[in-house]
Amino acid sequence: MKIKVCGLRQPENITEVLGLGIDFAGFIFHKRSPRHAASAELMRWMENNPQPFESTAKVGVFVNAELDYILNVVHDYQLDYVQLHGNESPGYCRELKLLWSVSTLRKAKIIKAFSVAADFNFRDTGEYVDSCPLFVFDTGGHPEAGGTGQKWDWERLAAYQHPVPFLLSGGIGPEDAAAVRALQHPQLAGVDVNSRFESAPGVKDVSQLAAFVEALR
Repeated sequence: MKIKVCGLRQPENITEVLGLGIDFAGFIFHKRSPRHAASAELMRWMENNPQPFESTAKVGVFVNAELDYILNVVHDYQLDYVQLHGNESPGYCRELKLLWSVSTLRKAKIIKAFSVAADFNFRDTGEYVDSCPLFVFDTGGHPEAGGTGQKWDWERLAAYQHPVPFLLSGGIGPEDAAAVRALQHPQLAGVDVNSRFESAPGVKDVSQLAAFVEALR
């Protein structure tokens, strides 16, 4: 069961969280988010401290961003994945993948996040299969790149029939490990957690995360 912790900002807190052996560390590059991570300090810290990320992938979260901005952030922060958390079209994802195929800058894999609102149709994700090796299914109605603390109806996952694995997201908290472990879906790869494990926006409660990681695995 893969674990992604999103909305990280502070180097000391990041180091503690990575010490738990998580698989993905998420950094939000969206100015309207209270967890906006872009800073010269964080960039320098990542450059000078590569060791914590040897076994944890760096994920940059973007919302309807310009492609050039994504390319530059991936290069500057040495990201492994970009998570597209807005209304990015299949064509947008294909264009981004194509740009990396001819770019000399650092390349990243694409994660497409979907907001599972009342009118969301899981069949529509099929248009992204060729460009995105991983999906995230999150709570609907969150324009600020997640962190609402609200769950959606996980029973709806039965409608997802495509081959791309996914991370379950949206309001997952310390008490949800057993419920996540009980889910039966062939493409469930792991979870993406954020605000329910915070003492303040962008500051994770390491003790709560440690207990959750142990219970989930």
